Amino acid sequence: MLTGVIITFHVLISMLLLLLILLKSGRGGGLADMFGGGSGGGSITGSTVVERNLDRMTVITAILFATTTVLLALRLA
Repeated sequence: MLTGVIITFHVLISMLLLLLILLKSGRGGGLADMFGGGSGGGSITGSTVVERNLDRMTVITAILFATTTVLLALRLA
């Protein structure tokens, strides 16, 4: 029963992590430009608040993903 809950949570976290990674900007564009927050002259000003929050959410989701991976490895071993 507990393993099923962990697997379900793991799948949901992995889909969220995939979505967050795809939203992040590469060499240009990204979430800031999509919503009009990017600067026209380049990225001189650094990252916007939206980009920083997206980075934080990605890191938290990645930590949750790693935790559920370890829990599953210990549970199924």
